[in-house]
Amino acid sequence: MTTVPENESEVVLVVDDEQAIQMVLVETLIDEGFRTLQASDGESALTWIDSGTRIDLLITDMGLPGSLNGRQLADAARKTRPNLKVIFISGYGEEKIMGHGPLKPGESILVKPFTGSRLVVLIDAILSDRRAASDAEYDRADAQLGSSE
Repeated sequence: MTTVPENESEVVLVVDDEQAIQMVLVETLIDEGFRTLQASDGESALTWIDSGTRIDLLITDMGLPGSLNGRQLADAARKTRPNLKVIFISGYGEEKIMGHGPLKPGESILVKPFTGSRLVVLIDAILSDRRAASDAEYDRADAQLGSSE
């Protein structure tokens, strides 16, 4: 299922098997102007990832039904999208999450329960690097256009 406010650009894939949590995450993201994609397990999420649809951020629960947990999903996603930013969410403590291996660049952990404002601050911090890179690319392209006139 997708929710797409057409005028926005950043897309977040939310993966959680608990429908209530997924709905709260999606509502928070939409309220902040993000487009959202949703999946309830790793296999469904990979369908989105493999589709070529723009995805700027993956938010995934660590404990997912099926053959992929959140870490395995992120690793699989980064095979085709190496720069994909990831937020792992879990009801377990950070120590338990770190048992799945150290965080890689572009990955963060958010331990439940958390507030919507905490989520938004974390997303903004994670995506600010990507936004800055996009701004720099725009400035370079603009400078090249200016020098060719």
